[in-house]
Amino acid sequence: MNNNFLNDVDKGLSSTPKYLLSKYFYDKKGDALFVDIMNMPEYYLTRAEFDIFKNQTQNIIKALQLNKNTFFELIELGAGDGTKTKELLKVLDTENYDFNYVPIDISQNALDQLKQSVDKELPNVKTTTKQGDYFNVLASLKQSNHPKIILFLGSNLGNLSDVQAEDFLSKLSDSLRPNDKVLLGLDLIKSRDIVLPAYNDSHGITKRFNLNLLDRINNELGADFDTNAFIHQPEYTEEEGIARSYIVSTTNQNVTVKSLNKTFHFMEGERVHTETSRKYNDTILNSYLKNTSLQVIDKLMDSNTYFADYILDKK
Repeated sequence: MNNNFLNDVDKGLSSTPKYLLSKYFYDKKGDALFVDIMNMPEYYLTRAEFDIFKNQTQNIIKALQLNKNTFFELIELGAGDGTKTKELLKVLDTENYDFNYVPIDISQNALDQLKQSVDKELPNVKTTTKQGDYFNVLASLKQSNHPKIILFLGSNLGNLSDVQAEDFLSKLSDSLRPNDKVLLGLDLIKSRDIVLPAYNDSHGITKRFNLNLLDRINNELGADFDTNAFIHQPEYTEEEGIARSYIVSTTNQNVTVKSLNKTFHFMEGERVHTETSRKYNDTILNSYLKNTSLQVIDKLMDSNTYFADYILDKK
């Protein structure tokens, strides 16, 4: 049993208001559902960042100041299926850059699938997967004297609260050496009619993705959630620039989690917060960076200006 999962579920469902952490979306079924989400017509984020990686690959290489004569480590946090990153790997491989690709992810299943696909498609690229917490792995890699390029794509930073995001970037800064670089992919603030469908698609994939978290608690922790008694409810306003997802109880009900030997009561209409997805602009990002040693040195945007890949330098 995953004790961290158990403790976090206990803490979240015991809180007022209730919450569940989005990192636990990603079991084997959750991984597959998220791949489906990335392929939805409403989910513009992946296409927008893929546009940058596909059509501005040389601009990325130039912005990161990569040198063919210097070995570097290309470290990706939360690598997922690597679709975007492979566009960069292809060019680095073709142009004979000397590097090691190090994807880090909490999901061993996702890492195994990624390594298998990179090994098959790009057999000359050396890939070393690392499963676990980003900062534990980065701390272990800090001993290396080689330059590091950190990829943190998909606007994953937006899943953190503002305080957590500042703390994350501070820790990331502390994990790097001077002149190391970060490519930080961030979703930009846009109108509600563009953003909200990405979290509430017409085929109900995001709904299944959110409710799968209850199935995971049932399967791994012996709970008795009736997923038919909950609905998926996302919210977003352009003024705030934050999309939030909730699982909402449709009735008064009790749910028992056997592994905790606890029963939790849900009122009709009670919301369980599952995910935050902040959208950004330059001002917000720079406010996060003010207490770090990271500074923005470049910014690449997709053709619709929906998304930006910021290049940060460790001073």
